[in-house]
Amino acid sequence: MKIDFTTLDLKENLIDTKRVSKTVKGGRIARFSALVVVGDGAGHVGFGLGKAAEVPDAIRKAIDAAKRSIIKVSLKGTTIPHEIMGEFGAGKVLLKPAAPGTGVIAGGKMRAVLEMAGIRDIRAKSLRSNNPTNVVKATFEALKELRTAEQVSLMRGISIESITGSSKSNRVITDTLSDAINN
Repeated sequence: MKIDFTTLDLKENLIDTKRVSKTVKGGRIARFSALVVVGDGAGHVGFGLGKAAEVPDAIRKAIDAAKRSIIKVSLKGTTIPHEIMGEFGAGKVLLKPAAPGTGVIAGGKMRAVLEMAGIRDIRAKSLRSNNPTNVVKATFEALKELRTAEQVSLMRGISIESITGSSKSNRVITDTLSDAINN
């Protein structure tokens, strides 16, 4: 499902720029590569890579690519619904939900993505590669896989209580209270 980025109030964050070169018969051709993350701080985030002869052109191309790759992130309040691992190439990240007030505990490249997505409370760890591109892509893979209990219940065609187990715990509490009152 494509998200229309024109309706969103997007902010941009430049994560990384680097000088790259291609060797040809006559020598080396130098170019610049840029990695940018865009997000509205309310569950929409995208990233893009751009390459050009000049840095501003590379950043502009990266922003355009990021706007085209926006995804919707499932949130539970200010955190994520469940723990998840994301993997891309050699990059592997672990994202864990956190209690309100914890803040974003994550490394630099992951932190930018999570803050742009609107996640305020999370614990995250980059486990393998520290290559900015692979860490950002692994973070995106993890965010894409997030599902709330409501989404899972709709996909499976079962009630939310059977997923969360809340009716069982409510029944136990009710039974315990009624036993206490009767005795």
